[in-house]
Amino acid sequence: MISKIVTGVWNWGAHTPQQINELIQRSIDAGITTFDHADIYGGYTIEKLFGDALSLTPSLKDKLQIVTKCGIKLVHPNRPNHAIKSYDTSKQHIVTSVETSLKNLQVDTLDYLLIHRPDPLMNIDEVSETIEGLKKEGKIKEFGVSNFLPHQVEMLKSRVDIKINQIEISPLKTDALYDGSLDQCQQCGITPMAWSPLGNGKIFTGQDEKTLHLKNTLAQVGEKYNLALDQTIFAWHLTHPAGITPVLGTTKAERIETAAKVMSIKLENEDWFRILEAAEGNEVP
Repeated sequence: MISKIVTGVWNWGAHTPQQINELIQRSIDAGITTFDHADIYGGYTIEKLFGDALSLTPSLKDKLQIVTKCGIKLVHPNRPNHAIKSYDTSKQHIVTSVETSLKNLQVDTLDYLLIHRPDPLMNIDEVSETIEGLKKEGKIKEFGVSNFLPHQVEMLKSRVDIKINQIEISPLKTDALYDGSLDQCQQCGITPMAWSPLGNGKIFTGQDEKTLHLKNTLAQVGEKYNLALDQTIFAWHLTHPAGITPVLGTTKAERIETAAKVMSIKLENEDWFRILEAAEGNEVP
Protein backbone atom coordinates (compact mmCIF):
# COMPACT_ATOMS: atom_id res chain seq x y z
CA MET A 1 0.00 0.00 0.00
CA ILE A 2 1.28 3.46 -0.85
CA SER A 3 1.64 6.13 1.81
CA LYS A 4 -0.94 8.94 2.05
CA ILE A 5 1.62 11.35 0.63
CA VAL A 6 4.28 10.31 -1.90
CA THR A 7 7.79 11.67 -2.34
CA GLY A 8 8.42 12.52 -5.99
CA VAL A 9 12.00 12.29 -7.22
CA TRP A 10 11.77 13.86 -10.67
CA ASN A 11 13.80 16.90 -9.57
CA TRP A 12 16.55 15.04 -7.68
CA GLY A 13 19.02 14.88 -10.57
CA ALA A 14 21.44 17.41 -9.09
CA HIS A 15 21.84 15.37 -5.88
CA THR A 16 24.56 12.87 -5.05
CA PRO A 17 23.69 9.33 -3.96
CA GLN A 18 24.66 10.33 -0.41
CA GLN A 19 22.24 13.27 -0.45
CA ILE A 20 19.49 11.11 -1.93
CA ASN A 21 20.13 8.48 0.73
CA GLU A 22 19.49 11.11 3.40
CA LEU A 23 16.30 12.27 1.65
CA ILE A 24 15.05 8.68 1.49
CA GLN A 25 15.76 8.03 5.15
CA ARG A 26 14.20 11.28 6.36
CA SER A 27 11.13 10.71 4.20
CA ILE A 28 10.66 7.19 5.59
CA ASP A 29 11.24 8.39 9.14
CA ALA A 30 8.51 10.99 8.60
CA GLY A 31 6.07 8.31 7.45
CA ILE A 32 6.24 8.94 3.70
CA THR A 33 7.41 5.58 2.43
CA THR A 34 6.41 5.68 -1.26
CA PHE A 35 8.68 7.17 -3.93
CA ASP A 36 7.47 8.20 -7.37
CA HIS A 37 9.77 7.61 -10.35
CA ALA A 38 9.65 7.44 -14.12
CA ASP A 39 12.28 6.02 -16.42
CA ILE A 40 12.63 9.39 -18.18
CA TYR A 41 13.24 11.51 -15.06
CA GLY A 42 16.50 13.39 -15.12
CA GLY A 43 17.10 12.39 -18.71
CA TYR A 44 16.96 8.69 -17.78
CA THR A 45 19.35 9.15 -14.83
CA ILE A 46 17.41 9.42 -11.57
CA GLU A 47 16.49 5.74 -11.18
CA LYS A 48 20.22 4.94 -11.27
CA LEU A 49 21.02 7.68 -8.73
CA PHE A 50 18.26 6.36 -6.47
CA GLY A 51 19.56 2.81 -6.78
CA ASP A 52 23.07 3.94 -5.93
CA ALA A 53 21.64 5.73 -2.89
CA LEU A 54 19.78 2.59 -1.78
CA SER A 55 22.98 0.55 -2.11
CA LEU A 56 24.51 2.70 0.64
CA THR A 57 21.83 1.40 3.06
CA PRO A 58 20.34 -1.80 1.58
CA SER A 59 17.96 -2.26 4.52
CA LEU A 60 15.94 0.71 3.22
CA LYS A 61 14.61 -1.46 0.40
CA ASP A 62 12.31 -3.28 2.82
CA LYS A 63 10.91 -0.02 4.18
CA LEU A 64 9.75 1.68 0.99
CA GLN A 65 7.53 1.27 -2.05
CA ILE A 66 8.64 2.26 -5.54
CA VAL A 67 6.29 3.56 -8.21
CA THR A 68 7.78 4.01 -11.65
CA LYS A 69 6.45 4.76 -15.10
CA CYS A 70 7.29 3.86 -18.67
CA GLY A 71 5.90 4.42 -22.15
CA ILE A 72 7.31 7.83 -23.09
CA LYS A 73 10.30 7.86 -25.43
CA LEU A 74 12.23 11.12 -25.21
CA VAL A 75 14.79 12.41 -27.66
CA HIS A 76 17.86 12.53 -25.43
CA PRO A 77 21.59 11.79 -25.63
CA ASN A 78 21.00 8.90 -23.21
CA ARG A 79 18.62 7.35 -25.75
CA PRO A 80 20.32 8.07 -29.12
CA ASN A 81 18.05 5.63 -30.95
CA HIS A 82 14.97 7.82 -30.26
CA ALA A 83 14.49 9.98 -33.35
CA ILE A 84 11.27 11.69 -32.23
CA LYS A 85 9.33 12.04 -29.00
CA SER A 86 6.73 9.29 -29.03
CA TYR A 87 4.88 6.74 -26.92
CA ASP A 88 5.55 3.01 -26.89
CA THR A 89 3.43 0.49 -25.00
CA SER A 90 4.57 -2.56 -26.92
CA LYS A 91 5.55 -5.69 -25.02
CA GLN A 92 9.20 -5.27 -25.97
CA HIS A 93 9.34 -1.68 -24.71
CA ILE A 94 7.50 -2.36 -21.43
CA VAL A 95 9.60 -5.42 -20.62
CA THR A 96 12.85 -3.65 -21.51
CA SER A 97 11.84 -0.63 -19.44
CA VAL A 98 11.00 -2.78 -16.41
CA GLU A 99 14.25 -4.71 -16.62
CA THR A 100 16.22 -1.46 -16.96
CA SER A 101 14.39 0.09 -14.01
CA LEU A 102 15.04 -2.97 -11.83
CA LYS A 103 18.72 -2.86 -12.71
CA ASN A 104 19.05 0.89 -12.14
CA LEU A 105 17.06 0.90 -8.90
CA GLN A 106 18.92 -2.22 -7.68
CA VAL A 107 15.71 -3.91 -6.52
CA ASP A 108 14.18 -7.29 -7.35
CA THR A 109 10.64 -6.07 -7.95
CA LEU A 110 8.72 -2.85 -8.63
CA ASP A 111 5.79 -2.21 -6.32
CA TYR A 112 3.85 -0.35 -9.01
CA LEU A 113 4.43 0.07 -12.74
CA LEU A 114 2.43 2.78 -14.53
CA ILE A 115 1.93 3.58 -18.19
CA HIS A 116 3.04 7.22 -18.25
CA ARG A 117 0.69 8.60 -20.91
CA PRO A 118 -2.23 7.27 -22.99
CA ASP A 119 -0.79 5.80 -26.18
CA PRO A 120 -2.97 6.13 -29.32
CA LEU A 121 -1.38 2.92 -30.60
CA MET A 122 -1.82 0.96 -27.37
CA ASN A 123 -2.97 -2.61 -27.88
CA ILE A 124 -4.81 -3.41 -24.64
CA ASP A 125 -4.51 -7.18 -25.09
CA GLU A 126 -0.75 -6.93 -25.59
CA VAL A 127 -0.40 -4.63 -22.57
CA SER A 128 -2.49 -6.85 -20.32
CA GLU A 129 -0.63 -10.00 -21.34
CA THR A 130 2.69 -8.23 -20.76
CA ILE A 131 1.67 -6.98 -17.32
CA GLU A 132 0.35 -10.37 -16.23
CA GLY A 133 3.59 -11.95 -17.40
CA LEU A 134 5.68 -9.47 -15.44
CA LYS A 135 3.57 -10.15 -12.34
CA LYS A 136 4.04 -13.90 -12.66
CA GLU A 137 7.79 -13.39 -12.99
CA GLY A 138 7.76 -11.30 -9.82
CA LYS A 139 9.15 -8.25 -11.57
CA ILE A 140 6.18 -6.05 -10.69
CA LYS A 141 3.54 -6.31 -7.98
CA GLU A 142 0.79 -3.98 -9.21
CA PHE A 143 -0.12 -1.97 -12.31
CA GLY A 144 -1.50 1.49 -12.93
CA VAL A 145 -1.70 4.38 -15.34
CA SER A 146 -0.91 8.06 -15.45
CA ASN A 147 -2.81 10.90 -17.13
CA PHE A 148 -5.57 8.55 -18.32
CA LEU A 149 -9.13 9.85 -18.67
CA PRO A 150 -11.98 7.67 -17.35
CA HIS A 151 -12.84 6.11 -20.71
CA GLN A 152 -9.17 5.22 -21.26
CA VAL A 153 -8.95 3.67 -17.80
CA GLU A 154 -12.16 1.73 -18.44
CA MET A 155 -10.84 0.39 -21.74
CA LEU A 156 -7.60 -0.91 -20.24
CA LYS A 157 -9.30 -2.02 -17.03
CA SER A 158 -11.44 -4.39 -19.08
CA ARG A 159 -8.28 -6.48 -19.53
CA VAL A 160 -6.04 -5.82 -16.52
CA ASP A 161 -6.39 -4.69 -12.92
CA ILE A 162 -5.52 -1.02 -12.33
CA LYS A 163 -4.51 0.22 -8.87
CA ILE A 164 -3.38 3.82 -9.56
CA ASN A 165 -4.23 6.69 -11.87
CA GLN A 166 -1.72 9.50 -11.49
CA ILE A 167 -3.32 12.74 -12.68
CA GLU A 168 -2.82 16.47 -12.23
CA ILE A 169 -4.93 17.72 -9.33
CA SER A 170 -4.53 21.02 -7.49
CA PRO A 171 -6.67 24.02 -6.57
CA LEU A 172 -5.47 25.42 -9.91
CA LYS A 173 -6.34 22.25 -11.81
CA THR A 174 -9.70 20.85 -10.72
CA ASP A 175 -10.77 18.99 -13.87
CA ALA A 176 -10.60 15.61 -12.12
CA LEU A 177 -13.40 16.71 -9.79
CA TYR A 178 -15.78 16.94 -12.74
CA ASP A 179 -14.54 14.72 -15.59
CA GLY A 180 -15.33 11.47 -13.80
CA SER A 181 -11.75 10.62 -12.83
CA LEU A 182 -12.23 10.78 -9.07
CA ASP A 183 -15.69 9.21 -9.30
CA GLN A 184 -14.15 6.27 -11.13
CA CYS A 185 -11.35 6.01 -8.58
CA GLN A 186 -13.87 5.74 -5.75
CA GLN A 187 -16.03 3.26 -7.63
CA CYS A 188 -13.19 0.98 -8.65
CA GLY A 189 -10.82 1.29 -5.70
CA ILE A 190 -8.16 3.07 -7.76
CA THR A 191 -5.79 5.40 -5.90
CA PRO A 192 -5.64 8.87 -7.49
CA MET A 193 -2.11 10.21 -7.19
CA ALA A 194 -1.96 13.98 -7.68
CA TRP A 195 1.04 15.22 -9.58
CA SER A 196 1.81 18.93 -9.35
CA PRO A 197 -0.45 19.30 -6.28
CA LEU A 198 0.84 22.84 -5.73
CA GLY A 199 0.05 23.92 -9.29
CA ASN A 200 3.69 23.71 -10.35
CA GLY A 201 4.43 26.39 -7.76
CA LYS A 202 2.10 28.93 -9.37
CA ILE A 203 0.03 29.10 -6.18
CA PHE A 204 3.09 30.66 -4.52
CA THR A 205 4.34 32.80 -7.40
CA GLY A 206 1.18 33.85 -9.27
CA GLN A 207 0.30 37.52 -8.98
CA ASP A 208 -3.01 37.60 -10.85
CA GLU A 209 -6.11 38.55 -8.90
CA LYS A 210 -7.58 35.04 -8.86
CA THR A 211 -4.40 33.38 -7.57
CA LEU A 212 -3.90 36.06 -4.93
CA HIS A 213 -7.47 35.54 -3.72
CA LEU A 214 -6.88 31.79 -3.59
CA LYS A 215 -3.66 32.31 -1.64
CA ASN A 216 -5.46 34.56 0.83
CA THR A 217 -8.22 31.98 1.32
CA LEU A 218 -5.69 29.21 1.82
CA ALA A 219 -3.95 31.33 4.45
CA GLN A 220 -7.24 31.92 6.26
CA VAL A 221 -8.14 28.24 6.26
CA GLY A 222 -4.62 27.28 7.22
CA GLU A 223 -4.65 29.60 10.20
CA LYS A 224 -7.67 27.74 11.56
CA TYR A 225 -5.76 24.43 11.48
CA ASN A 226 -2.32 25.91 12.20
CA LEU A 227 -1.08 24.90 8.77
CA ALA A 228 1.31 26.52 6.30
CA LEU A 229 0.14 27.24 2.76
CA ASP A 230 1.45 24.02 1.23
CA GLN A 231 0.16 21.96 4.15
CA THR A 232 -3.32 23.43 3.68
CA ILE A 233 -3.29 22.42 0.03
CA PHE A 234 -2.21 18.88 0.87
CA ALA A 235 -4.97 18.70 3.49
CA TRP A 236 -7.42 19.80 0.77
CA HIS A 237 -6.31 16.81 -1.32
CA LEU A 238 -6.39 14.37 1.56
CA THR A 239 -9.90 15.38 2.61
CA HIS A 240 -11.39 14.08 -0.64
CA PRO A 241 -13.06 10.65 -0.16
CA ALA A 242 -11.31 9.20 -3.21
CA GLY A 243 -8.11 9.23 -1.17
CA ILE A 244 -6.13 11.67 -3.31
CA THR A 245 -2.42 11.11 -2.70
CA PRO A 246 -0.29 14.23 -3.33
CA VAL A 247 3.09 13.67 -4.96
CA LEU A 248 5.70 16.04 -3.54
CA GLY A 249 8.12 17.72 -5.92
CA THR A 250 10.54 19.13 -3.38
CA THR A 251 14.26 18.45 -3.11
CA LYS A 252 14.40 19.47 0.56
CA ALA A 253 14.00 17.04 3.45
CA GLU A 254 12.46 19.73 5.64
CA ARG A 255 9.61 20.21 3.16
CA ILE A 256 8.99 16.46 3.08
CA GLU A 257 8.86 16.32 6.88
CA THR A 258 6.52 19.32 7.01
CA ALA A 259 4.17 17.74 4.47
CA ALA A 260 4.10 14.47 6.41
CA LYS A 261 2.56 16.23 9.42
CA VAL A 262 -0.67 16.71 7.44
CA MET A 263 -1.37 13.05 6.75
CA SER A 264 -3.87 12.72 9.60
CA ILE A 265 -5.65 16.04 8.97
CA LYS A 266 -8.96 16.48 7.18
CA LEU A 267 -10.63 19.80 6.56
CA GLU A 268 -14.19 20.52 7.54
CA ASN A 269 -16.54 20.49 4.54
CA GLU A 270 -17.12 24.24 4.43
CA ASP A 271 -13.37 24.92 4.58
CA TRP A 272 -12.80 22.51 1.69
CA PHE A 273 -15.47 24.31 -0.34
CA ARG A 274 -14.05 27.73 0.57
CA ILE A 275 -10.83 26.70 -1.14
CA LEU A 276 -12.69 25.31 -4.15
CA GLU A 277 -14.75 28.49 -4.48
CA ALA A 278 -11.63 30.65 -4.35
CA ALA A 279 -9.86 28.39 -6.85
CA GLU A 280 -12.68 28.58 -9.39
CA GLY A 281 -13.77 32.16 -8.77
CA ASN A 282 -17.38 31.35 -8.02
CA GLU A 283 -19.52 29.45 -5.57
CA VAL A 284 -20.74 25.97 -6.42
CA PRO A 285 -23.97 25.89 -8.52
